Amino acid sequence: MKIAILLGAIRPGRQSHKAAYYLGKLLNEQDIETDVIDLLKTPLPVFGSHDDNPAAGKVVESIRLRLEEADALIFVTPEYQGSFSGALKNALDYYWAEFKRKPIGVVSTSTGKMGGINASTQLQHVILSLGAFPLPGKLLIAGIHEAFDDHYEPQNDLIVELVNQFVSDFLWFAEALHQKKAAEEVAVEFIRN
Repeated sequence: MKIAILLGAIRPGRQSHKAAYYLGKLLNEQDIETDVIDLLKTPLPVFGSHDDNPAAGKVVESIRLRLEEADALIFVTPEYQGSFSGALKNALDYYWAEFKRKPIGVVSTSTGKMGGINASTQLQHVILSLGAFPLPGKLLIAGIHEAFDDHYEPQNDLIVELVNQFVSDFLWFAEALHQKKAAEEVAVEFIRN
């Protein structure tokens, strides 16, 4: 199984990337192929503005292919003004077919005590409108500025516990959907033959 982690934090001084890269490392340690799509490192033009820009079109296409190859996704976003990041929203406007019928986990962060709960709830609703399947549970990371060190390592046992539970739940959910899709493909092939 391949999991893409779509990181929607692009502001200077960002902290959410630490959670995204830690999740990637944790999944890799479990022999799961991951692809962190960091929208700061591969910036997308504002939706609808790339038509006359071939270079921007190449970025849009490269991310599309990476999302398409993923069996499951994790969206990581900071909470800004009670919602998820504009960079992530822009990406979701570009790509919707690539998410259809895929399991998607939500990780939200905040410097406050609520861990981005508003952003995560809104994002789960958007995931449903994309025709994808949001993991019912979310990973909410409060106090993100103190949660990880500069090497993306968690700084307290609660973060480790929350991340491990999220990863366990997400992998179960993603594998269940992956098996269902595989069974459907076998059935379709059987009918064709």
